[in-house]
Amino acid sequence: MSFKEIKKLRKAGKLDEAFEMANQALEAEPDNIWNKRAAAWVYYDYLKNYPQPDSFDAFKENLCKIKDLQLPEDEKMVFDNSAWQIGSMVFSLQKQENIDYGKINELLEVVKEFHFTRPSEAYSFIYKAFHKGYQNWSKYLEFADWWNFENFRPEDYLKEEFKDKKIMSISEQAFIAYSKKLLEGDTVEPFGQQRAVDKEKIRTFLPQLDKIIDERPEYQYPPYFKAKLLLTLDDDENILSSFLPFAKQKRNDFWVWEVMAEIFPDDKEIQFASYCKALSLKTPEDFLVKLRQTFAGMLVERQMHNEAKTEILKVISTREKHGWKLPNQITYWTEQEWYILATPKKDNKDLYSQHVKKAEEILFHDIPEEIIAVEFVNSNRNILNFVKNKQKFGFFKYSGQLDKPQIGDMLKVRFNGDGQDGFYKILSAKKAAPNLPSDAIRDYEGTLKIVSPQNFGFADDVFIEPKLIQANNLTDGQILTGIAILSFNKKKNEWGWKAIETK
Repeated sequence: MSFKEIKKLRKAGKLDEAFEMANQALEAEPDNIWNKRAAAWVYYDYLKNYPQPDSFDAFKENLCKIKDLQLPEDEKMVFDNSAWQIGSMVFSLQKQENIDYGKINELLEVVKEFHFTRPSEAYSFIYKAFHKGYQNWSKYLEFADWWNFENFRPEDYLKEEFKDKKIMSISEQAFIAYSKKLLEGDTVEPFGQQRAVDKEKIRTFLPQLDKIIDERPEYQYPPYFKAKLLLTLDDDENILSSFLPFAKQKRNDFWVWEVMAEIFPDDKEIQFASYCKALSLKTPEDFLVKLRQTFAGMLVERQMHNEAKTEILKVISTREKHGWKLPNQITYWTEQEWYILATPKKDNKDLYSQHVKKAEEILFHDIPEEIIAVEFVNSNRNILNFVKNKQKFGFFKYSGQLDKPQIGDMLKVRFNGDGQDGFYKILSAKKAAPNLPSDAIRDYEGTLKIVSPQNFGFADDVFIEPKLIQANNLTDGQILTGIAILSFNKKKNEWGWKAIETK
């Protein structure tokens, strides 16, 4: 008897004869690697004969026989070929009306002993098959830990095409599924009403999630799930600082602001502003029904009934469009007197715009505010010149940040990096108290000395412009007091002080 003879019988379709010959060879020489190989391929051929759930027992029996041969780790071929049969069986089990997860668990215990090529197309097929029903599978995390996400191939990180549509890559699906199961937690009592998350497991997973976020910035959802996992770690004092880098990158995604509201459970103003920001963004209505409903509740609580009815009507419209059931809360609201009497608006965009700035400021709370003084304002172009000190000065656009700034105003500003040729970009700006200490503003007192015929003057080394002298009918020798601002004289290439107010 030989390996070739057994193979010949298999190829001729004489599987039972091949089976007998292989078993005889194993009995005679159980440690002979060629006998083990011959038997493994016979069992593999039997696997192919039992591809459907109704022949599960026979399928599993032959799978176990391959496992029991204890082939060495370098015998990859029979395992890789078996992977396609195993995956097909798992897919078939999950197509049944009532999925028998017990059988899927049984297969998992067997395949954990198999020596697949990792990574490989066959191994990825194994993942896809077991991943298919992860939502209701209690052993998904155990499976994913064994499979190991480090084994995804480069192809697994790319979007796939199904029925002429692009679908999410299997790797992104995997990280999302793992995150969801971590957030879901494990049952802590028989009926599954109480669940507990494994915080240590979350901490172990977060570096893997960080890696995929860094390497695949085009993946939309991993940053979202990182934020949710950080929120679950309520003993982490740095949730906001950990979330901010992703929030800044994804600031135009509504979910960022939904999560932001969760980060501040005790601050209703920030929550309200965050929801306003979320709803101010361009997002398909299908994604906003839950968010709008929550926001409507906030409006009801504030007795802003017209605005609340506006949001509720949008929720109803979207749900009716898709044939989705109306939540009991929505139905309850529509039956209340306040709702019947309320006058809905076309939209709540004006309301959103009043609060988005407060929400956006959260993104930059880790960037320190700097105190500056307004030196000049070009209201036609919404540009102002500022000075902080002799080292930092320039100009920036203030539209959307400030309302009618005036020369001499003190501002708190967050700059977006360094200036270029004097032009700065800002992240936030607001008026500050006028008496804040500053290197750019000081009081002065002195005797006015007017220089003729130019008609400018000086008082206590402070330059007094001609228009200030004319506007206030100032005379030579007059005692002046007022406020001066630090100013750079381009002609003389030196710093000095210029009056912006005089008495």
